[in-house]
Amino acid sequence: MKIYNTLTRQKETFTPVHEGEVRMYVCGPTTYNYIHLGNARPIVVFDTVRRYFSYRGYDVTYVSNFTDVDDKIINRSHEEGKTAAEVAQFYIDAYFEDTGKLNILPADKNPRVSDHMTEIIDFVQELIDAGYAYALDNGDVYFAVRKYEDYGQLSGRNIDDLMAGARVDVDEKKHDPLDFALWKSAKPGEPAWDSPWGQGRPGWHIECSAMSRTYLGQTFDIHGGGQDLIFPHHENEIAQSCSASHADMARYWMHNGFITINEEKMSKSLGNFFLLREILDKFPGDVVRYYLLSVHYRSPLDFDDEKIAAAARGLDRLKNAYHNLLAAQAKAQGTAGEAEASLRDQLQAVRAAFEAGMDDDFNTALGLSALFDLARDVNTYLRQDSHEKALLEEAQKCFDDLLYVFGLDFSANKADDNLADDLMALLIDLRAQARADKQFALADAIRDRLSDLDIILEDGKNGTTWKKSN
Repeated sequence: MKIYNTLTRQKETFTPVHEGEVRMYVCGPTTYNYIHLGNARPIVVFDTVRRYFSYRGYDVTYVSNFTDVDDKIINRSHEEGKTAAEVAQFYIDAYFEDTGKLNILPADKNPRVSDHMTEIIDFVQELIDAGYAYALDNGDVYFAVRKYEDYGQLSGRNIDDLMAGARVDVDEKKHDPLDFALWKSAKPGEPAWDSPWGQGRPGWHIECSAMSRTYLGQTFDIHGGGQDLIFPHHENEIAQSCSASHADMARYWMHNGFITINEEKMSKSLGNFFLLREILDKFPGDVVRYYLLSVHYRSPLDFDDEKIAAAARGLDRLKNAYHNLLAAQAKAQGTAGEAEASLRDQLQAVRAAFEAGMDDDFNTALGLSALFDLARDVNTYLRQDSHEKALLEEAQKCFDDLLYVFGLDFSANKADDNLADDLMALLIDLRAQARADKQFALADAIRDRLSDLDIILEDGKNGTTWKKSN
């Protein structure tokens, strides 16, 4: 398995820290607003990465945090007349509501900054004791960037270039313009915690270093997030963690590409973003998830409604093949023959193609292509006069395994599907009776009305079947 490592700027063979285990940390949201589609992309991408590791037999530990202490949350609390904790909890609840519609697996841990002040304060003290951080007389604590010789290794930025572009405020007391805050002294009207440097709250970057070490250890396998986190957030995490431990923080750093609108990055600061819940009001969650996985995770993904509508049509093709497969299982009575041997070979080829694509830096576009090959092979086999039940079950197992990795569950609406099947069986029986009674106008009317609903009836040797048009 190959993973593109942002740190080394190349694909590397995946070798876990502990054999048979994968430990992942993915930066979660700052809980001051609803998540937008750009926020949703890393959530879906790394959920899929996690699922593929599980498919491959690894024991996965998945941690994703909530930043519930931040300037933006404090500002929102003042605007709404609530406490910062109330604002954070509201948007954490909204996060789970929205991501639940995308079929995101629960994280093993969702640590919150507010619950880990002891670990954060201890980490800051370690950095001070090791000479990598310093406290000012006003209670602020800063990381001394120039003390860490490898600063810039993740982002590829040169420290002298950063210095040339740095700004120094008039009242700034930190030793170097590049130094960043580990602990901020308390201000009136803001939440604060006791520390050796006085009351205050942590800086943004230190929280992930502290919480990832708490739950995954000093060195873990994968640290993930959006491309926008490479600098300064992940760069600063590496500086903090490596300075404290003198060991790698994570072996592999993975970053997904941006979602764009007219080739411009989607972001709250630019005002060109769409809330995930607004999109979910227009499109089902599985369609949105499929759309987010339709291109390689490191590539940009341009957004518009037509692209998601096209994703919906593609997903319907897969669903039709899957549901046709389930329907055929109920009637299967055939025995093994040449067609069965051919499909068994095709199932093996589909798995091999799927795994080859996903093993190559989680190329979901290639993985989905294998899934469409499976749908095509199944549909071709179902055109035979008879079908072997055991083979259909094998095909369903292949379908289910691949769908699991993509977070797609075509049995999720099973009750609705069963009702649709029953209603269609009734209409097919009524049409057959009309034809038997020579009421051909009525039989044609049934077919035409169903066609208006994008439902196609197909008459064959073994009776009439139905499917949604592609």
